[in-house]
Amino acid sequence: MSKRPWHRLPTLFALIKLAQFRRTLRQQNLHDTSKLPTKGQTPIPTPSSDKSHLRFRTADGGFNDLDTPEMGMAGTRFGRNVPVKETDPDEAKLMIPNPRVISRKVMTRDEFRPASSLNVMAAAWIQFQNHGWFNHGDNQPDNKFDIPLEKDDPWPKEHRPMEVGKTIVDPTRPEGDTANPPTFINTLSHWWDGSQIYGSDQATLDKLRSHVDGKMRLDDQGLLPLDEANSIDTTGFNDNYWVGLSLLHTLFVKEHNTLCDHLKQHYPDWTDHELFGHARLINAALMAKIHTVEWTPGILGHPALQVSMNANWWGILGKHVKTMYGRISDSEALSGIVGSPTDHHTAPYYLTEEFVAVYRLHPLIPDDFNIYSVKDGHLRKATNFFEVSGKRTRALVEEIGLPDLFYSLGIANPGAITLHNYPRFLQQLVRDNGEVLDLAAVDILRDRERGVPRYNRFRELIGRGRVKSFEEITSNPIWAKELRQIYNNDLDSVDLMVGMFAEDLPAGFGFSDTAFRIFILMASRRLKSDRFFTKDYRAEIYTQFGLDWINNNSMLDVLRRHHPELQFTLRGVNNAFAPWKNLWRNVVR
Repeated sequence: MSKRPWHRLPTLFALIKLAQFRRTLRQQNLHDTSKLPTKGQTPIPTPSSDKSHLRFRTADGGFNDLDTPEMGMAGTRFGRNVPVKETDPDEAKLMIPNPRVISRKVMTRDEFRPASSLNVMAAAWIQFQNHGWFNHGDNQPDNKFDIPLEKDDPWPKEHRPMEVGKTIVDPTRPEGDTANPPTFINTLSHWWDGSQIYGSDQATLDKLRSHVDGKMRLDDQGLLPLDEANSIDTTGFNDNYWVGLSLLHTLFVKEHNTLCDHLKQHYPDWTDHELFGHARLINAALMAKIHTVEWTPGILGHPALQVSMNANWWGILGKHVKTMYGRISDSEALSGIVGSPTDHHTAPYYLTEEFVAVYRLHPLIPDDFNIYSVKDGHLRKATNFFEVSGKRTRALVEEIGLPDLFYSLGIANPGAITLHNYPRFLQQLVRDNGEVLDLAAVDILRDRERGVPRYNRFRELIGRGRVKSFEEITSNPIWAKELRQIYNNDLDSVDLMVGMFAEDLPAGFGFSDTAFRIFILMASRRLKSDRFFTKDYRAEIYTQFGLDWINNNSMLDVLRRHHPELQFTLRGVNNAFAPWKNLWRNVVR
């Protein structure tokens, strides 16, 4: 059994291996950066006068852990999944090999390779989730990297050299501390709390709330309020915005408001604050459940993952047993993580730089989009990602309308997460502020800058073992040759993202087994460390109505509730992130 990779074992034995992986990772791959030297500027949460911070999620994530109230709040450091001593960046090799050359030679999408088991909503969903998990903030404006460009590089002359602002300095570190590897700050709440739609600070949250009946603000068209300064939806986090994000942000603000209506019917004496606090708890938990039991099994279509991700939420005994009888025991294996005792394992809870690194999934994004009518199938618009992103997003939403946009993304495939499938427009990304970047090159540079180990060392540190040849990374002989050439036959210099994109995937997997190891650890940790998913996941906090709502609703239910126009395209669809029914496939357009 031990000689075969886990994903080729019978399902029961594969599940045993996954449990072993997670146990070892919890013991060896959680490393605390909060204990490194500080200069007294770490965030300190302020308790509410009415003690609502004990019952509800706070704007900045403070007081989730009541013993360490600053744990996981916005403005605190990213942790690590590798020993801190392994995270000191090699300044002499930040440009070796040249990130732009790597991007051009092995990342460029020569033809679109689809992920046929998914739809583009799956791509939008993971970015929607990422925007509630992590952000390093704006780059340093006056301290930049210059990425060298080859003579034959077609990069625009007016934007040479390619300048990339360095990651913002951790303001909590003592100046001149060179004895320890650098640390970086998450500007968002680390918790799985829906901060992408609610914000990670009180001022943003107050601006987004209507302050009436617990609801969030929507305009007369049922759309998010418009940020007049940049013509983008006003929401908790709207960087790198595009139509897929607009759809999901709007959808879950509507879901929040629907929850407020139901809660007001059940509890007519509740204040605006009580209605809001309960609706947010329920909405955030529903999103976490959708990610756990729908999105993840959609992108990781292996039998063991279908079982294990459902077990994360319901336990191995399944949904029926848990809903009928409640928890059988405190065991997360039997009755799921949700509702079990809180446990941070070997380090305080913070998201990690390695977690950020393995969620670089930009190949999911197509370059081109066709927008169809859900009513009759006619092509309403042939466009590209640039035209559906940034300050152009809102005009498109108003022109086309939400149902046709949902339908068009639901019937289209995203890209496969492999080499030679990086979106071309992201390799010459023109941002609304005029900045021009090759995002593939920037992704590679960021991992190096932030001390994420390169591919071979990373594998070793997470227990996968080193590879001994380029052919062990990939069975594609052309790719192995390209990697050998571009990395000058130095296997240990292969970047993490490049190695992960090159890997042969386990059957049914949408991303690499190496990325998956961090996922095994951190996907369950985001639940297990959060008191609102563990010891406070109970009717006294959520209400019984709230727990029933979470139990009984899926992404398909949310879509049908707010967009009944989609009911026919969703008929027979079991997972909202799998391709929807193309109602007009045979229509001559």
